[in-house]
Amino acid sequence: MGRRTAWWRSRVAVVGAVLSAVAGASGAPALAASPSPSASFSPSSTTASSYVFAAGAPSVKGTVSTGDAELLEPGTTYRSSLPSEGKVYYRLDLDNTSSVYVAATAVPPRDTPVTATEGVRVTVLDADGRFCSAPDTATIGAGRSPRPLTAWGARTLPSKRSLCRGAGTYYVAVERVLRTESVSGDWDLELAPVLEPRLRQTGSTSEAPESWDSATPSPPGGGAVPVRGGGGFGSATALEQGVWRDDLRPGQTLFYEVPVGWGQQVYATAEISSAEAGAGGVSGKGLVPGAVNLALYNPVRGLVDDTSISYSGSQRSGALPAVPPVGYDNRYAVSGRVSGMRFAGAYYLVVHLAARVGEEFGDGPLGLTLRVRVKGEPEGGPGYAGESEPAGLFQAGLGDSSGDGAAPGDGGGGVSGSGHGHGGVGMKVAAFGGIGAGTLVLGVLGVWVVVGRRRAAGV
Repeated sequence: MGRRTAWWRSRVAVVGAVLSAVAGASGAPALAASPSPSASFSPSSTTASSYVFAAGAPSVKGTVSTGDAELLEPGTTYRSSLPSEGKVYYRLDLDNTSSVYVAATAVPPRDTPVTATEGVRVTVLDADGRFCSAPDTATIGAGRSPRPLTAWGARTLPSKRSLCRGAGTYYVAVERVLRTESVSGDWDLELAPVLEPRLRQTGSTSEAPESWDSATPSPPGGGAVPVRGGGGFGSATALEQGVWRDDLRPGQTLFYEVPVGWGQQVYATAEISSAEAGAGGVSGKGLVPGAVNLALYNPVRGLVDDTSISYSGSQRSGALPAVPPVGYDNRYAVSGRVSGMRFAGAYYLVVHLAARVGEEFGDGPLGLTLRVRVKGEPEGGPGYAGESEPAGLFQAGLGDSSGDGAAPGDGGGGVSGSGHGHGGVGMKVAAFGGIGAGTLVLGVLGVWVVVGRRRAAGV
């Protein structure tokens, strides 16, 4: 993977430099989200405590009654709001062959008081109000810091459950839970329904793998590449295996995505730098429990696992627990850490630094180092009978037989993109660098030569 990574980084550096020069000359904004070893490093553009919603997402209103629930179409990301009390409902019209997942990301207002146990819960119900899957709840955690919270619900097929197998109307219920200290008022909400088609051949065992390599390999070493994290799932910055360096401010959440193919395992660690002594006039002698949260989400934004790191001003690190290789049959496992690794695609690394860190150590950014390793060669997919919605979501490169937007034997050795409309920022830049960078560079150099000659001639 090293040679492919070196190629990718070199193309990104060339394209980033040329586009920055062109943007500077024309007054257009420069490319902002491409990791580049040669770029001058600056803090992430995301503002503290903000969440960047999917561009152009239509608004949908949650209703207090299922009778008035508005329709969610798989493949479209929506904006909505979540009241402080009671459930809100949305409608799904489903067939009897596909699995559908709905992730809800709730965003508390900046600086709102929150407790460790409050959060958001998502449930998918059939027309008779029966659960299609166990309700999923995401909570604030020990850091007690307002941050984006994502929970998911599902109607999965095939299923051993007798419920929720048929075509018809289903409902998504979203609600706040255990609200005790937070102020009343709505939370912003992003909804991302996704469709997974049935398999072309039903050769699945319907049983989760009994064993897998749970040993955690040593994280990658070497120098870190500067990168700017995204502000939401839809703007997550694409990373490959390697070491990456960002800045993280108190109250801020950064999003990254890592392509993981069928049969591959992903590992990640996060390191937070020491705080500057006396920064911002703060003593910096306290301890902030759960100050850093590092989470791994799968391609449909379902939480796989997370870890928290307490912080007392000195450098700290934390690693995600080992997860199994991506496999279709992982979905039959009881453990969420196993069942979440059921798709190939873009997996999300989400890092949050608690706002309370600013109270103890000042508002200045702390250095964040991410060490990402992807183990194993990508394998062929299970063979889907149709297209996912959004398209290409579970697409794998090498030996792909998924039927999900790529031809078998397509090559490439990795996942083709996130499929959430934005694709992988880094991957798009890499592709552009491989195909069009030469043309762009020659064009820009040609303009410079012509301009130079005209100036020399006094024109």
